[in-house]
Amino acid sequence: MKEIDVSREAKRIAFFLKETFERAGFSQAVIGVSGGVDSAVSLALTVKALGENNVFPILMPYGVLNTQGVLDAMEAINQLHIPLTHVVRIDIKPAVDVIVGKEMLGMDNVRKGNIMARVRMIYLFDQAKKRNALVVGTENKTEHVLGYFTRYGDSASDIEPFAHLYKTQVVELAKHLQIPQSILEKPPTAGLWPEQTDEKDFGFSYKDADHILSLLYDEKKTIEEVVGVGFDRTLVEKIQTRVSKNSFKHTTPYKISPSPLVVLIDSSTGGELKDNVG
Repeated sequence: MKEIDVSREAKRIAFFLKETFERAGFSQAVIGVSGGVDSAVSLALTVKALGENNVFPILMPYGVLNTQGVLDAMEAINQLHIPLTHVVRIDIKPAVDVIVGKEMLGMDNVRKGNIMARVRMIYLFDQAKKRNALVVGTENKTEHVLGYFTRYGDSASDIEPFAHLYKTQVVELAKHLQIPQSILEKPPTAGLWPEQTDEKDFGFSYKDADHILSLLYDEKKTIEEVVGVGFDRTLVEKIQTRVSKNSFKHTTPYKISPSPLVVLIDSSTGGELKDNVG
């Protein structure tokens, strides 16, 4: 996998953010901050681009679930000198529980997690509207390619700072940006249910995933060639299967293409144009 010049990349992304906001006619940003490395990096880069007075971190815990995430998020916010008056904390539990309703006991974690992600999206865009701001996203390339996101949930944003970077590259960027050690050291999690971690969900590590994804999709190597590098065939096939299974997420909503013009000729009029269909 290609190594990145983290200093240059941080400057390049900050410039991209600043230029995009100016071109769109906005000066303020809203970011959902979870206490994880992706949102912390997104927050730091946006502050670098717009200044701490123009960034509004939104914390959206589900009740007391992942309280450590809230503490870590606040550490990142304080380190960046973002005014505490800009921090918004919204407990999504009441809204989520209303939607889940009577299905609470029979609902699996993935369905409930999707609802949580979509409720957070609603709050983020409402907070952005309130402040005439844009929503800055937190998606990395690994999550996107694997399809590890909720459609119209955590994948929804106005601008994505590092969707071109794999997770391990984002972590390197985080170290350069001096993201708090407590965030760097903990296992990545979406915080959707107790003890949930990304790598438990995957059944493989981000390190292996990034290397294999880069070989398969950036360098266009075959499974045989990736196995030849030293990776277990079962792991390579597992990752490729997950990518294929979730690839539909990258093309929704599906749309029919414009129908071609069909010309019907009425023989009773001597071959004159009768009608257009489509």
